[in-house]
Amino acid sequence: MADRGLRAPAWLEELVRTGRPAVPWSDVVRFAVGITGPLVLVALLGRLDEPTALGAGVFGTTGALAVTLAPQGGPLRTRLRRVVAAGGFGAVGLVAGEAASGAGWQPVLVIGLLSALAALISSIDAALSLGALQLLVYAALSSGLQTTLPLPAEIGFFLAGALWAVLPVLVQAGTETADPDRSSVGAVFTAIGDLLAAVGTPRTDDARRALTAALNTGYDRVIHSRSTSSGRSAELAELAGLLNATAPLVEGAVATARAGVTADPVDVTAAHALGAAVVSRRPLVGDRPVALADGPPTRRAVRHGVRLVWNVVGDPEERASAAVVREALPWRLRVRDLLDRTTGNADSRAFVVRLTLCMVIAEVARQRLPIERPYWVLLTVAVVLKPDFGSVFSRAVQRGAGTLLGVLLGSALLAVLPKGALVLVAMALFAAVMPWARNANFGLFSVFQTPLVIMLLDLAAPSPSDLVGPRLVDTLIGCAIVLVFGYLLWPQTWRAPLDDALRGAATALDRFVDAAFTGTPEETRRARRTSYRALTELQTQLQRRLAEPPPISTRAAAWYPVIIQLERTSDAVTEAVIAMRAGEEIPPRGQVEVLRRSIRGLDHDLRLHRTPDDTEIHAEGVLAPVAREVDAARRLVRQRAPGIRG
Repeated sequence: MADRGLRAPAWLEELVRTGRPAVPWSDVVRFAVGITGPLVLVALLGRLDEPTALGAGVFGTTGALAVTLAPQGGPLRTRLRRVVAAGGFGAVGLVAGEAASGAGWQPVLVIGLLSALAALISSIDAALSLGALQLLVYAALSSGLQTTLPLPAEIGFFLAGALWAVLPVLVQAGTETADPDRSSVGAVFTAIGDLLAAVGTPRTDDARRALTAALNTGYDRVIHSRSTSSGRSAELAELAGLLNATAPLVEGAVATARAGVTADPVDVTAAHALGAAVVSRRPLVGDRPVALADGPPTRRAVRHGVRLVWNVVGDPEERASAAVVREALPWRLRVRDLLDRTTGNADSRAFVVRLTLCMVIAEVARQRLPIERPYWVLLTVAVVLKPDFGSVFSRAVQRGAGTLLGVLLGSALLAVLPKGALVLVAMALFAAVMPWARNANFGLFSVFQTPLVIMLLDLAAPSPSDLVGPRLVDTLIGCAIVLVFGYLLWPQTWRAPLDDALRGAATALDRFVDAAFTGTPEETRRARRTSYRALTELQTQLQRRLAEPPPISTRAAAWYPVIIQLERTSDAVTEAVIAMRAGEEIPPRGQVEVLRRSIRGLDHDLRLHRTPDDTEIHAEGVLAPVAREVDAARRLVRQRAPGIRG
């Protein structure tokens, strides 16, 4: 008890807890080179003292900053989509910021409209969430970046800097051996193959431990990437689905090893082929291994698991012969789904009000309060109240504290460093640390990002050395606006009812199954919309919990595979509906009821924190894929859900 009195409160320790991630050296180089490249070019040309050339370098660096921060791993297509969103919305923010300068009601109206738009589009996906942040940040920055350049030239140099920063992204993507997230998932299949090959040899125990480590690493990598993503990610959802699909194969491989039954060489080869296909994103070559009717039960279980995973990873022949073909939704349904994801739930609408209210108050403060750098209040609110559902109270405190420390650090360096090349060296060092800090702690990232922005603004509009006090005041005003008007007035933001959302998604899924196989087309469409609306709400609550510091985020992260499995089950029901419309046989009512009982049982398991039974659901025809997904969900609840085991 005495020792406890000498320590900070547990909640404060959790709030300031900092991880110890590995140094991402390729990102370190990309940040240092990409962000400072435009200004370094101006310095090499010896034109840092010319206002026009310096303005070009400053706006080029702002574009490079937006693009450099955008990629966070994944395939090149995903990285470039984030790059385009960051650069495009950043340029729009610069233009819109010109209309928000000055005094009167027009700037207030412009800031309010921009904030509402940012809040709405940030709920669509990760790339647009990032773009929404850049929209607000660069709208605020545009009033602080005072140069002699006309607006078209500013936008041109901004886009030129953004294009420059794309080059390191392409070089990094081309030199990386593989995507780390995808490699960790592929390693699971490789470890399964190694375990099967080691059965009956002294290497069996080591191979079993290696498989356990590979599974832990795979889930940890995907969950960590999801926790640092600002919105939904199809790539991470796919990888989580692949990990979920390995469960029957893992169980069969472990049972084979424990029984000492020699594995079929076909299964060993297939497991290694699956791993290579996942890592390389290439289709599987050859036919899916045939089902085994004879032989030891464990060997048949392994073959069954291989065949299931083969379908998920992607067998071209199997896909070509499948009766289910996903039809493109009519544009009206796509628009309706988009509205469901933006304005269709209470949290989305509430966040629009919260963000707009905070930004409007910040704009009024900018106009009315006697502060030295009024744009800094807007910028602080935009950065602290990040436009996605990850902005919960503790994250705001972390970002606010980090911004305050960053203001002190940046102002101190500006007071001692002579204007010129040494400022660029300091900017490059801060940029190099940012990718490591981003993986360590939200507040630590702000500590290094803020002085970089301060130095950039100081190059455009030099400030007196005694401005550190006003900068701190501006930052405190922005943080106070967020904490009071963004959180304290909204009690529902103090918690994220993830458990309720999970049970709601399971209940909606049960009703969707009932309508899909026994109801009318209109009932099916309504139930489908309800199910996907519940899944959207579930993703929203997950995002809010993942944005919290540990242990809240780690507890929520354990639910991520279960959530992905519920999404996959809803997709399987949708595909079954399409198949029945194409002429496939409607499953017997009895099988549907058995499936529904299992889904309702899953709801009860989640509510009562009890362990689901091990009974496997037997179904045929179009119902079989749905039953497999429900089995996988129940297995995940049994093995991984918090409060049930460990």
